[in-house]
Formats: sequence, structure tokens, C-alpha cells
Amino acid sequence: MNKTSSNETISWHDFEKVELRVGTIVKAQVFEKARKPAYQIWADFGEFGIKKSSAQITVNYTCEALVGQQIIGVINFEPKQIADFISEFLVTGFADESGNIILSQPKMKVPNGSKLI
Repeated sequence: MNKTSSNETISWHDFEKVELRVGTIVKAQVFEKARKPAYQIWADFGEFGIKKSSAQITVNYTCEALVGQQIIGVINFEPKQIADFISEFLVTGFADESGNIILSQPKMKVPNGSKLI
């Protein structure tokens, strides 16, 4: 029996609509106005420019350690306002056993803006 997270399946065409792209974090700072502990991060997505996001990843990462790391983000969501900050992409990750987020990252360096295929 296959276990899925929902009963709904999507087509390949639906998956292709999701812009999962690689970016390199160029700046990270503590998000003082967030309700839950979070960072504000800026990532360079190559031809798509530098985009910003809020990420609740403070347990496993420091701002200093994040700069220079490549991440995978969804860059075609509508912008979302979080306090006085506009989040322009969704940072992707997985929850560990304690519910703390581990970033989705390519194992090897790839060009910024590369699409997950």
C-alpha cells in the first residue's frame, strides 16, 4: 500500500508550475517583529534577482552560518506580508524529530536560479 500525504494527485503540468529554484543566501538577520523566532533572509536567485523571505529556522542555523549557503525556494508564490516585511519566496525544508526545520539544499553547488526538475 502506498502512503501519500493527501488523496489528491497532481499532473506533471501542475508540478511544472511550481518554480522550485536554487538561491544563495546573501544576507540573514534576526526578524525582531516576528511572532515566532525567525530570520529575515535575502537570497540571490540569479536571473530572478535577490528575493527576501522569513524563515523559522533559528534552532538549527545562525545568521552567520546561513550566508553563502544555497537553498531551494518556491519563487512564484504571491508575496506575503509578515509584520512589516514582505516575503517574496517560500524557503523549503523538512521538520526533524523535534519539529525544527532543516533546509532543503542541493548537495553540490549549482548555478543560482537553477530549477528543480
